[in-house]
Amino acid sequence: MNSDSDLQIAGDILEVPHLLQPAREHPATVAEFVGLARAIAADRSQWAHLVQYDATSRWYHRLRTGPGYEVWLLSWVPGQGSGLHDHGRSSGVLTLLEGELTEHTERGTRALGAGAQRVFAPGYVHEVVNDSLEPAVSLHIYYPGLTEMPMHSAQCAAAVAPDSTEDVVTA
Repeated sequence: MNSDSDLQIAGDILEVPHLLQPAREHPATVAEFVGLARAIAADRSQWAHLVQYDATSRWYHRLRTGPGYEVWLLSWVPGQGSGLHDHGRSSGVLTLLEGELTEHTERGTRALGAGAQRVFAPGYVHEVVNDSLEPAVSLHIYYPGLTEMPMHSAQCAAAVAPDSTEDVVTA
């Protein structure tokens, strides 16, 4: 049967190098940034030995940089939170590596478990907290690299009160 959806390649596609795209050294699309986060998450040897926990403030470590982006590793002990903020002109990918976190936005509350990923655009306002009894570790990729993290007032916090729950996002 022959239709417009049938595609057959005659011969060896590897013999047509001008049709192949070279592998990129650094991510450039949302999907590639999500893929980078998943690859780092899957390879504990890249990050597990670096994690530290600090009872007085959230611990963070810049894991790597690339052209225009940064990868950060953060730890959260029970009760720690980010405060209500956005990431200025940066977009991001948040990936939970271990534990549980809760994200509050004006649209509601979302529980994040290990493997969950959130992709956000510039100006996205949220608060992330560790409401559990165990520590958590998260990976954050920002593009462009994070240059500001404006905090929002308590008046805005009322708009993100934890009064509704959305489904868990998983990878």
